[in-house]
Amino acid sequence: MPAPWITYRPELKVLDCTIRDGGLVNNHHFDDEFVRAVYDTCVQAGIDYMEIGYRNSKKIFAPGKHGKWMFCEEDDIRRIIGDEQPGVKISVMIDAGKSDWRTDIPPKSQSIVDMVRVAFYAHQVSEAVEMIKHAAECGYEVSANLMAVSRNTETEIDQVLELLAETPAQVLVVVDSFGAMYMEQVELLVKKYLSFARPKGKEVGIHTHNNQQLAFANTIEAIIHGASRLDASMGGLGRGAGNCPMELLIGFLRNPKFKVRPIYEFLEKYIEPLRQTWEWGPYPQYYITGQLNLHPRAAIEARSSDKKHCYVDFFDRVSADI
Repeated sequence: MPAPWITYRPELKVLDCTIRDGGLVNNHHFDDEFVRAVYDTCVQAGIDYMEIGYRNSKKIFAPGKHGKWMFCEEDDIRRIIGDEQPGVKISVMIDAGKSDWRTDIPPKSQSIVDMVRVAFYAHQVSEAVEMIKHAAECGYEVSANLMAVSRNTETEIDQVLELLAETPAQVLVVVDSFGAMYMEQVELLVKKYLSFARPKGKEVGIHTHNNQQLAFANTIEAIIHGASRLDASMGGLGRGAGNCPMELLIGFLRNPKFKVRPIYEFLEKYIEPLRQTWEWGPYPQYYITGQLNLHPRAAIEARSSDKKHCYVDFFDRVSADI
């Protein structure tokens, strides 16, 4: 049965991915003040989780070129959170093929992190299963994030979900990496994920990108059909076209524990000044890659070139490769 929308579902949990996904805009070079401000806003707004960044390999991502939130060392996180009991749960993401997860995920007793989110493509599912098992054995909550699901066949998705259902991951996340999905696809995927998740006592989440200005709408659609873990970011800050804006999501949810005013305070003080230096949001190149179900890397490159307003040239170039 679709979830009712005229009231609120108390089991809904919100994860802020401003630093982790937003860091893809500036190679994770956020200063401590900005990260602490995101954390404080999450606390004041009643947000459940803050994804403070990646814990990926320094052998692959050069320190200096990439800021410290690509690596999320314990001392850096503790400097932001302090010694007090965290007001929100802290999450880090580890990428299959890009993280030293066997050595860089300590026992939970030695870490301030609460959740490890494992991100992977379908062809990396074998490694992802091992990563999930390792993080769970270390004592963390674990989420499985199959990326770019819009590019997978139904058979591939079924095979991945069948494997994930047998892991200790508590959450299986529908990830619209390319911002290519429409509401019908979101409905079908959420229902499919739930068919594997619910029998095993797992939840389903949603992570959307705003290439076609559907991130918020698709998040609502996922909620209607039973998703209970919701990703969003302050001001929609995220790679390329960005993510579901937190201010819209919190303004929509009816649970009185959520407060939207602190988010607008954060936008005013921190997000608007950031727009003077870094660009994100739905521009025509992102519309095009979203409509064509393509990775936005070509659009990101175009937006940073002297041809950022040459939309027809961009369309002809990327559509010729389809």
